[in-house]
Amino acid sequence: MSPARFPEKKYQRRPACRRFGTANLRAQKGEQRYVMMKYLMVGIGGSVGSVLRFWVSSYLSERISTRFPFGTFAVNITGSFLIGFIVTLLASKANWNPNWRYLIPIGFIGGYTTFSAFEYETLRSVQNGNILVAALNVILSVTLGFAAVWLGTVAGRSLE
Repeated sequence: MSPARFPEKKYQRRPACRRFGTANLRAQKGEQRYVMMKYLMVGIGGSVGSVLRFWVSSYLSERISTRFPFGTFAVNITGSFLIGFIVTLLASKANWNPNWRYLIPIGFIGGYTTFSAFEYETLRSVQNGNILVAALNVILSVTLGFAAVWLGTVAGRSLE
């Protein structure tokens, strides 16, 4: 078998997109893996956060039986603290893998906090004629949630 009939593969030119070189195509494939990893991190964090939200909210609702939605309220306040704390901590640690940002604040805390449930429960209170409970829920959730984000940021800065 002569080399002319069967040239070595290293000399064969692979077809490449004319618009992008082969190095760019490899970079795009790597970028797709990176994008998929972000979605995977958000999904894992979101599923764990959602389960924890359900458990905390159910646990508190069973223990404290009043018209005020303490379970959702507690989740919103602790979630507000956690997002302030974690985002501040992750921002100060430049050597952490960027996937932590997708896993914890976006995935986990995003799945854990229950702002939509807060809105729905407030609407239900209004519809049931409990205007005072609805107003108290809005005022306490917003003001204490803001304070919790601020305290989380202060706590995160103290660890720098």
